[in-house]
Amino acid sequence: MNLAKSPTRWSTFAAPSRYFDLSGRLIPWFWAVALVLAVAGLYIGFFVAPTDHQQGESYRIIFIHVPAAWMSMLIYLVMAFWAAWGWMLNARMASMYARALAPTGAMFTFVALWTGALWGKPTWGTWWVWDARLTSEFILLLLYIGYIALTEAIDDARRAAHAGALLALVGAVNIPIIYFSVRWWNTLHQGATIKLTAAPAMVDTMLTAMLLMTFSFWAYSFAVVFTRARAIVLEQESDTEWVRALVNNRRETTS
Repeated sequence: MNLAKSPTRWSTFAAPSRYFDLSGRLIPWFWAVALVLAVAGLYIGFFVAPTDHQQGESYRIIFIHVPAAWMSMLIYLVMAFWAAWGWMLNARMASMYARALAPTGAMFTFVALWTGALWGKPTWGTWWVWDARLTSEFILLLLYIGYIALTEAIDDARRAAHAGALLALVGAVNIPIIYFSVRWWNTLHQGATIKLTAAPAMVDTMLTAMLLMTFSFWAYSFAVVFTRARAIVLEQESDTEWVRALVNNRRETTS
C-alpha cells in the first residue's frame, strides 16, 4: 500500500495507517521546535531573568518546575479524554493515544515533584511536606502509574482500553483538586503567579522564559507521544496488510 497516495483529509487520520504516515512527517518538526524553544527558555531563565529579591537564585528552578506541573495536569486531562472517547465510540486510535500519553504525563509529574523538592529545601527548609498541592500531585503520579500498570497487565487490547478509561475518568477528579488546593486549604505552596483574570505577578523576562519552556515541553510531548503511539500502532496492527507491506518495503530498502 502506498500511504503517500491515500486521501489527506484530516478526518481520515483516525485510521492507524494514515496516522502512522502523518505522524512520521510531523515528529522531526516537533523535536526541532522543542529544542529551539528549550535553549531560548533556559538561556533567558538562567542568564537574563533577574535574581529574585526573596529567594535568590534558587527560584530559577521554576522555569522547569512550573511548566512540568502544568503539563502533568494537561496531559492527564487529554489522556482521560482520549481514553473516554475510545471507550464510548470503540475508537482504537483514541485508545492508543491515551496509552501513549500516560508515560509522558508520568514523567512530567515526577519532574514536577523532583524539582519541587529541590525548590522546597532552600525555601521551606525541607525536601517534602504533606502539603495539599504536593500530596495531590503525588496522587497524580500514582494514577499515571496505575493506568500504565492496568493497561499493560491485560492482554486483550479492547478490555485494557476500557479498564484504563474507567480509571482515567475517575482520576480526573484529582486535577481540579491540584489546581485549587492552594485556594481551598491552608498550604505552604505559593499561589498561582500567572492567572487568566489578572496580570502576571512577575517581570517580563521571567514570564517569557516560563512560556518558552512551556511550549518547549508541549512540542516535546507531541514528539514523544507520536513516536510511542506509532510503536503501539505497529504492535496492535501487526497482522494487517499495510503493516506487512511497510515491513517488506523497509526490508527491501535496507537490503
